[in-house]
Amino acid sequence: MLLKKIFFIFFSFFYFSVTYGDDIFLSLKKNKVNVRYGPSFNSPVKYIYKMKNLPIKQIDKKENFRRIIDFKNNGGWIHVSQLQKVNSVISYEDKILFEKPSNFSKPLVKIKRGRVLLIIKCEENWCKVNTKNIKGWINTKNLWGN
Repeated sequence: MLLKKIFFIFFSFFYFSVTYGDDIFLSLKKNKVNVRYGPSFNSPVKYIYKMKNLPIKQIDKKENFRRIIDFKNNGGWIHVSQLQKVNSVISYEDKILFEKPSNFSKPLVKIKRGRVLLIIKCEENWCKVNTKNIKGWINTKNLWGN
């Protein structure tokens, strides 16, 4: 009996840590993406995103649809053909874009809260990003989508 309880506890811990332990972030593939009330093309459109590369978080999946939430906690269902591997982030707060991955390097520009930044590459606590025509490094603390 004790062995069954230990096995159950171990299995439960393992299942929930694997299933719910990691966040899955994706990005919008196109400039116009329908978000639906349910996981079907027959389900009505709830709203439409009009921003390519907007990072979103997958919270569920059913067949070829993914249930998502965005930076502002809006949610719905999107078909997988409209999604791609995450390639962008949004800052939770105003931040500084630096020339190199260090707070002591030359500051390039102030990034406002909510701005979409395209990821070039990431190293430890820093990501090299592109916004408009400016490339630089940003600390990954308080970024949504990575």
